[in-house]
Amino acid sequence: MERDINDLLDEVERKFINNPKKSAASASLSQEKQNSTAKSRSKTPTKLSNALDDVIDDILDIDVSEERHANSNFGKDHHLRSLASDEMCKSDQVRRCFPVFLGGSENNMGRSSAANNKACDQLRCTSCDFKVYCYDNLSWNKDTDYLFLRNNVPNFHKLKIKLCRLKGCRAYCCQCSWRNVLEFCELNEPSLKWVCGKHTS
Repeated sequence: MERDINDLLDEVERKFINNPKKSAASASLSQEKQNSTAKSRSKTPTKLSNALDDVIDDILDIDVSEERHANSNFGKDHHLRSLASDEMCKSDQVRRCFPVFLGGSENNMGRSSAANNKACDQLRCTSCDFKVYCYDNLSWNKDTDYLFLRNNVPNFHKLKIKLCRLKGCRAYCCQCSWRNVLEFCELNEPSLKWVCGKHTS
């Protein structure tokens, strides 16, 4: 997460802070740019809507079809460049579950998508900023509390004092919250600040 923030800050710095100062020659060209900008404003809404569609597709993890790019107003060169860059990025792209599911020990774990529902195995808590651990065929005792988890997560040998065997159950915990899950369900409980922490494949 820290790396993502640093990359974003570097990109902002390159684009907005490190711009070279305008020379006298570039100042004389600014009038020509203003004239050409006024003419191209009629084309801008189409480009903006296409750019927004691309961002939304990236967020929702939907593959953009080649037909949509071919029918857009970008032109052939841009179309070929965007397809090539998409292919290069897919190899090292990280993805998140949408929606995020929890499940019992009988449910498969992995990355969830709209077509393939699985219990997320890369959960992270935004409240304590800690990985969410899960233990199959175990459940938390009723006397489990915040202080116990805060002092003992992720040490399983200390945690097993408050765990008991229950077939089909999966015990989830981070350093501030815990849940017992028997059946496959969507993670939509407001008190749990758990999110998918990114899958690499």
